[in-house]
Amino acid sequence: MPDNIVPDNAFTHGGRFHADDIFSAALLTYLNPNLEIKRGFVVPDNFPGIVFDIGFGEFDHHQADSRIRENEIPYAAFGLLWEKYGQEILGEQEAKRFDRSFVQPLDACDNTGCDNPIARIISAFNPVWDDEKSVDDAFREALEFALTILTKNFEYVKAITRAELIVRNALENAKNNIVFLPVYVPWKSVVKDTDIVFVVYPSERGGYNAQGVPEDEEVAELKVAFPQEWRGLDVDKLREVSGIETISFCHSSGFLIAADTLEDTIKACEKAEEIMWETFFAKDK
Repeated sequence: MPDNIVPDNAFTHGGRFHADDIFSAALLTYLNPNLEIKRGFVVPDNFPGIVFDIGFGEFDHHQADSRIRENEIPYAAFGLLWEKYGQEILGEQEAKRFDRSFVQPLDACDNTGCDNPIARIISAFNPVWDDEKSVDDAFREALEFALTILTKNFEYVKAITRAELIVRNALENAKNNIVFLPVYVPWKSVVKDTDIVFVVYPSERGGYNAQGVPEDEEVAELKVAFPQEWRGLDVDKLREVSGIETISFCHSSGFLIAADTLEDTIKACEKAEEIMWETFFAKDK
């Protein structure tokens, strides 16, 4: 990121705070850890810094002509700031994805009052009526919490970007709609639009895991699930029913199996796909 992208001073409204001004403050602090945020009910004349969520300026949304996205979700201060600075943090594509998944729900909550679990948590940082803590101290406490959430999210998104090369290289060697990853990395965003139905990778517990690929990142339904008759069985029964010598686990929902050897893990995937097609054609008769 460029140095000095955000000035050293910022101003926002005083009194009770909400997720919008807290995450706005956290975003600006992420960009400039030396940022000093002042709070009040009137913006000082000629304030030498960035003003948000107050004052009817570039990063306020309380004026009559405040902006609305094409999908009809109004911008709040957080969304306006993210629009300006998000690409500097995550790049264009991932910034848009983060806007849809994280920023827009908070903007909608602030503008419409709809429920949002993160907004409720931030609201709980406000002092109760008989609390000795000042609202400004509580604001700083909530800011640190929100900054941790943003930082962890950004780290995760950047990790996905780093993992993409590993997944794409593995896809070049995929066979029978099964891809093997030499190390576990986030894979769904790369694999989702391919013909891959299972992803195999080394398990932290030893051996290997195989996971079914969802139809879409937003839904849990799998392209191919592991057979119903395998699910939730103990090891001995699972090996007997499946016919796979070293298989050791099949999740009760059918999305994940584990086996001691790579050969048996891949064999489980091939057998699951075979059973799925047999069932499909049997129903079609």
